Amino acid sequence: MLSLGALAFATPLMLLGLLALPAIWWLLRISPPLPKRVRFPAIRLLVGLDRDEETPVHTPLWLLLLRLTLAAIIVMALANPLWNPAPTVAGSGPLLIVTDNGWASATHWRDRFNALDTLIAAARRDDRPILIVGTVPAATVPALDFAAADDASVRTLTPLPLSPDRLALLTRLQSSNVAKAAPQVIWLSDGIDYGSATDFAAGLSAIAGSSGLDVVEPNTNERGIALLPPAIEGEGFLTRLIRAADKHSIAGSIIALNAQGAVLGRAPFTFDANEGETSARLDLPLDLRNKVSRLEIAGETSAAAMSLLDERWRRRTVGIVSGSTEEETQQLLSDRYYLSRAIGPYAEIREASAERASKSEIADLLSSPLSVLILADIGNLTPTDRTLVAQWVEKGGVLVRFAGPKLAAQGEVLASDQLMPVPLRMGGRALGGELSWTTPQHLAPFEADSPFNGLTVPDDVTVSRQVLAEPTADLGNHTWARLADGTPLVTATTRDKGLVVLVHVTANSDWSNLPRSGLFVDILRRIIGLAQGVALATTANATPQTSLAPVRTLDGYGRLGTPPALATPVAAATFDATPASPRHPPGLYGPADSPRALNLMRADSTVTPVGALSGVASRYIYAETSETQLRPLFLLIALILIITDGIASLYVTGLFDTTPIRRPRRGFRFMPAVALALIAASLLHPSSAKADDKNTLDFALDAANNTRLAYVITGDATVDETSRAGLEGLSKVLRNRTSFDPAAPIGVNPDRDELAFFPLLYWPMTTGQESLTPAALARVNAYMEHGGTILFDTRDQDRNISGLVGPGTQTLRRLIGKLDLPALTPVSKRHVMTKSFYLMQDFPGRWTGGTLWVVGDNANGDASNDEQDVLSKDGVSPIIVGSNDYAAAWARNASGRPMFPCEPGGEGQREMAYRFGVNLVMYTLTGNYKADQVHIPALLERLGQ
Repeated sequence: MLSLGALAFATPLMLLGLLALPAIWWLLRISPPLPKRVRFPAIRLLVGLDRDEETPVHTPLWLLLLRLTLAAIIVMALANPLWNPAPTVAGSGPLLIVTDNGWASATHWRDRFNALDTLIAAARRDDRPILIVGTVPAATVPALDFAAADDASVRTLTPLPLSPDRLALLTRLQSSNVAKAAPQVIWLSDGIDYGSATDFAAGLSAIAGSSGLDVVEPNTNERGIALLPPAIEGEGFLTRLIRAADKHSIAGSIIALNAQGAVLGRAPFTFDANEGETSARLDLPLDLRNKVSRLEIAGETSAAAMSLLDERWRRRTVGIVSGSTEEETQQLLSDRYYLSRAIGPYAEIREASAERASKSEIADLLSSPLSVLILADIGNLTPTDRTLVAQWVEKGGVLVRFAGPKLAAQGEVLASDQLMPVPLRMGGRALGGELSWTTPQHLAPFEADSPFNGLTVPDDVTVSRQVLAEPTADLGNHTWARLADGTPLVTATTRDKGLVVLVHVTANSDWSNLPRSGLFVDILRRIIGLAQGVALATTANATPQTSLAPVRTLDGYGRLGTPPALATPVAAATFDATPASPRHPPGLYGPADSPRALNLMRADSTVTPVGALSGVASRYIYAETSETQLRPLFLLIALILIITDGIASLYVTGLFDTTPIRRPRRGFRFMPAVALALIAASLLHPSSAKADDKNTLDFALDAANNTRLAYVITGDATVDETSRAGLEGLSKVLRNRTSFDPAAPIGVNPDRDELAFFPLLYWPMTTGQESLTPAALARVNAYMEHGGTILFDTRDQDRNISGLVGPGTQTLRRLIGKLDLPALTPVSKRHVMTKSFYLMQDFPGRWTGGTLWVVGDNANGDASNDEQDVLSKDGVSPIIVGSNDYAAAWARNASGRPMFPCEPGGEGQREMAYRFGVNLVMYTLTGNYKADQVHIPALLERLGQ
């Protein structure tokens, strides 16, 4: 292959034909134009004419240049010109393609796919076995075996929401038969080191042997950008962004979104040249800040470009009520002062209104939304306040009480108080108010099931006075912190949806020096962190065996969706320390109403670029588009020039004169004939046709000779395999129950495949599908206009997470938004589809409850004039839209067992899903004849009259 920048020639030896251009020039120069015949003038006009011989007229220069250009273009067309050629895959042995399919490759995955597509096409032309492996570890370990280049499995690679583990893959390759085959190795890199790029390249080079290692990598300004988990600072979020530093400067923005995807705020950021880390500050009002469910980098579509937020990032509102007598006289020694200084940096402190009239301070604070209520040395609550606080706690509030002289003096009353976590000991040391030790007590280390587990206890923190809890059998279950002698320091209990916490010392330094330590700040932060999420509170107080199941997880493009089948729960006790992995993909875990966020990037994550590599034969840059064949364009230009040359020849020979010569020239017309012969030869050249996913002729013959169902290839390996297995299962049911004997289903690509061969297309919606190209839109329009039917399956299912919009519906609107379609209507009870084979009223799939939409029913007179124009001649709707994931209900594995459960109806629901599939196929094949049969009794009655 000869490369000239973005232009290359696959058969450069054909360019030797350009050496013939001087000879063509010479031949055209010595070949004069045909002489003209003119009427003989009068003899007198010949008098005085010059009788000397004259040199014949040469071919005009403009025509000479035209023909030389034509010859050059034909020669270059025979050389098979390519635009954006793929990396060289010269050789005849097996081909190993190693692809970085982690988070950094997702944003520019189209470049990787184009490179893969071109490499596979080149391997298919040379009949070479191929193996494509990803560097990201998978939940299931695939076999490392070479396969034919036309095997569809080589196209199932997709980006994953994880970081590559290159050395683990290298170990597997070295211990397999792949290394023994000495294949040619091409590494499609994402340009990021991950700390192992040098060793990985050396290992791949050793596997490749003498052929060396070829590396394809992105431009330095196209490497992935990652967003680290934000920190709460002041009135907003402080976000940090990292990238592989390079000489380019990059500007962008961070956007904050709520659970419904609405943008709540935006903050700009800039990477200067050679800068690998930057930050952005996003300030939002408190109400909006608490609604933020995720932060993401605008324009970046990867799991690392997004940070999911949970209750840990929500800024709580805290109300403080103090019964201390020092509030007015010595503010710096008061409970409120210590609490405000400790809570202020990470929570919003609410003060009671000065104009609350007859309201108590507690009632005034509870009249507006409040996360945490702190009562410092409040002894006996009034009945009104007690009722208000009790109702607020039961709805999910967190009540924190601090001891003090007033609380200790109310022992008998508090023994029956319903707003205490544990009963307090009456009389004596517990309730006397003053408890003296010869030596102040230190704090004991926090237990493993305490919310304070992991906090360091300073040696200088001591307690001199406290209120004691009444010993009970379950006191240990309510104790979060103890003194060295085992007496409780912090006790807590849940009440309905809320939490009540008691700190057995004062909030100021009268009874302990704890409020003057950093531990006091950390304890309050842990307690306040439990607000607005009872699930978090119960988890924090749960046993170490408590686990959080995945609720929604991120895919490789950073979109939340249904967790993979092999995703497993995370232990609650180690959730913060658990990294994302194939078994624990990044996403939301725990209760659906208050999940925890597991992000791919951590606060200490770093990104470095790939540096110098050893054992590399060549390094390429990803092309922005796939390899393009220029031969058809060159041949089209040559054909236009041939037509132009023919017209010019007629002009030069005098055909347009009043007395043209009627006989044809012998030597002057050889150029068009030679050009046509060369074009014919180029069309018959074995490399003239572009390698594609299928041989077009074989595909057309096979599709025309065998009636079958088809599905649209989405690019998502799991969804495509489910579609294939689902249509295969439905085809078996059709063969067993009807006279229709369909062939095996096939996957089609609207961009390149002819759709007219298939009566029904199944098109599942996935979030990663690209928008339809103009060519694909034209094919889909033509398919529906000529009687084809497409079943669009959005596969949306409410997973009891309120406010989330179905991604399948959004994808459907984006894909068919440019099609000229009338409004769709739900399938009526009289519709032909309800009786085309089985009698049924519902159309379940894996899920149930979704509505089935069609164009108006023409057979029953329900369609408008516009809808009748869209309906086919036999009344079949060209478009059917459902959401029940039908292929998953039809799909069975190789052993005949269902691949997915049907919810909630089980196998009875699966049978109804099969019946819907039979009715659907009968409807598309036979049209509305069933609608006519329904009226047979009325027709016979009319004929009898």
